[in-house]
Amino acid sequence: MNYETVREVDPEAADALAAEVERQQDTLALIASENHVSEAVLEAQSSVLTNKYAEGYPGSRYYGGCEHADTVEQLAIDRARELWGAEYVNVQPHSGSQANMAVYLAMLEPGEKILSLDLTHGGHLSHGHPANFAGQVYEVENYEVDPEGGRLDFEAIRDHAGEFDPDMIVSGFSAYPREVDWEAFQAIADDVDAYHLSDIAHITGLVAAGVHDSPVGVADFVTGSTHKTIRSGRGGIIMADEEYGDDIDKAIIPGTQGGPLMHNVAGKAVGFEEALQPEFEAYAEQTVANAKALGAHLEKHGFSLVSGGTDNHLVLVDLRDSHPEVTGKEAEEALEEVGIVLNANTVPGETRSPFVASGIRVGTPAITTRGFDEDDAETVGHCIAEIIDNIGDDDVKGEVAEIVQELCEANPIYEDESEVLVS
Repeated sequence: MNYETVREVDPEAADALAAEVERQQDTLALIASENHVSEAVLEAQSSVLTNKYAEGYPGSRYYGGCEHADTVEQLAIDRARELWGAEYVNVQPHSGSQANMAVYLAMLEPGEKILSLDLTHGGHLSHGHPANFAGQVYEVENYEVDPEGGRLDFEAIRDHAGEFDPDMIVSGFSAYPREVDWEAFQAIADDVDAYHLSDIAHITGLVAAGVHDSPVGVADFVTGSTHKTIRSGRGGIIMADEEYGDDIDKAIIPGTQGGPLMHNVAGKAVGFEEALQPEFEAYAEQTVANAKALGAHLEKHGFSLVSGGTDNHLVLVDLRDSHPEVTGKEAEEALEEVGIVLNANTVPGETRSPFVASGIRVGTPAITTRGFDEDDAETVGHCIAEIIDNIGDDDVKGEVAEIVQELCEANPIYEDESEVLVS
């Protein structure tokens, strides 16, 4: 076989990959679920482990030749245990959603009940939305945040749980800007004799670094993504007490997946090793500090923040008070034109379609990876405010685009682009 480069085999794909490197270098990624991994993680994810089938688990595979795959997966497991203090860890889920699917499959029968946060209030599709497998297989009801303050109302959740009598309560969210009281959720789950699943997909890194309280050892199950604030190989993770390990292992394989993506598991192992280094805690602290600074600057410009601020890596902006004529989608598109990439997002009490939305979600993990500090975050907040305050003004767009370009050039993602470009 002739082992050729991507460009030799497929110039069109090579062009697209090269253009994506340039796009990432020349824009600010403010999507709260995105980050930039290191060259080391990229190298691991593009390794020859992509060639290896390794169905099963370390020391117990369905195929031969898995001794090195075993080493890599065990490294990822051991490092995850150290990072989060979990007894049992499964690093094979292809995504956070599939991690949730495996827990549901392991612990619930079809038709049993799940209580989770409403999607428009900051929940996630895989927590039981009707369009998702969870909403189609299980009976799901949703709790909401307080419409006035934008925070979780535990008395209301307790009352709802008492009436609904769920078999599982889901905590952990995709657009909730405040620290979560896991103990309060666990107390409610105990009251109604329900399992408690905590989905920390967005805050895996913040929890690992100790800048957000941990649900590990509190909730029965903790799931997450491994490519957001933890900044490792793309995929999912499940953590639990050892007593649930066998059931979850079976729910992953043969229950929901076949062979694990061993190259992604390698990326997880390398990313977890990076997260174990002292500088990762500083990164997580800076991520939160940047979110607070960015949010505070937007507030100074008259923007309304859901819950009045943030305790984590994201701010959720409700445009209805300050800019009722501007939809979240319009804001997203206008900002992308000047190199600021974020997403329209629903807000509590949403009246528009989720595809249009009345808010925007702004996250700081990726710009913090680039080296941004609070002053830079305030500059980003200024740019966002200028664009939304002056939708359609070409002069303002030109001025902001120049600022964004200066920020990108001063804080490159990869110092040597040749290390990440396809040849």
